[in-house]
Amino acid sequence: MRAVQITEFGGPEVLRVTDLEEPAPGAGELLVEVDSAGVNYADTHQAEDSYLVPQTLPFVPGSEVVGRVVSGDGPFEPGTRVLGLTLAGGGYAERAVVPAGLAFRLKDDLSDAQALALLVHGTTAWHLLRRSAKVRQGESVVVHSAAGGVGSMAVQLARAWGAGRIVATASGEAKCELARSLGAEVAVDVSATTTADEVRQALLEANAGQGLDVVLEMTGGHVFDGSLAALRPLGRIAVFGMASKVAPEPVLVQRLMRRSLTLTGFWLPHAVRQPGVLEGALEELRSMVRAGVLRPVVGGSFPLADAARAHEELRSRRSTGKLVLDVSGKGVG
Repeated sequence: MRAVQITEFGGPEVLRVTDLEEPAPGAGELLVEVDSAGVNYADTHQAEDSYLVPQTLPFVPGSEVVGRVVSGDGPFEPGTRVLGLTLAGGGYAERAVVPAGLAFRLKDDLSDAQALALLVHGTTAWHLLRRSAKVRQGESVVVHSAAGGVGSMAVQLARAWGAGRIVATASGEAKCELARSLGAEVAVDVSATTTADEVRQALLEANAGQGLDVVLEMTGGHVFDGSLAALRPLGRIAVFGMASKVAPEPVLVQRLMRRSLTLTGFWLPHAVRQPGVLEGALEELRSMVRAGVLRPVVGGSFPLADAARAHEELRSRRSTGKLVLDVSGKGVG
């Protein structure tokens, strides 16, 4: 089978298409013929070995796929269209192994790209708002990188679930306009900021000078520092990434106590390991798409051979929404 394999760590240039033996499913696993594979920012971290867990060379990246069941040990007949989370990578390939418990039957009411936008990005946004930050009716919410995969979902979910003022951040006017179209009252460009105080001031101004209730943060560095400073007493900041690869200043416990702040982190694999949690979130998101309440933003589709270009789009911050690899060449919708 054709697959994208990484044999050395680095940037997009290390993603190379090669021929590999197709994987064999074990107990409780399915072999899936991949039509489309999702591309996530975490994949770029894995390529350079800067992810939360170390990578072992060589490996095939990619954690989510849409395709047809070929064989395996599970509840699906061969030919069933499924959305699957691979957990161990392997998605950037013509065939991938998916745990049967992390494969979800797909109807034709969702395109490949829409389904992939929900699996990692959508369920991450769901958990950030519902379980980590516990956003309540009328509360103000900051969504950083609001034009991205998780951010574009989070803005819409916060609006649908009754948040008050939603402040989005994005780089450039086009992305800011996208965030406003998804439900943000105001969008600000913090890409040119260089200090925590500049970020704090921008967020406070966007919220009429008032401190904020909730921040969803994935940038790190001074953006995290300024976001924490912009919270009002009893505010919460939920961290789900560090795209800048710059660590924020250490947070003193006394600082949290002084304003009764909550700092929480989120990584999707921990939710995946809880039975039924991922499935419940995914089903709610699917229902919202069917009802027209939630619109997955698809930012682009690339042939498998152009996986490196997809990574370049992510790393340069040119992309919006969900990026997808069209593995089969049939189109992702």
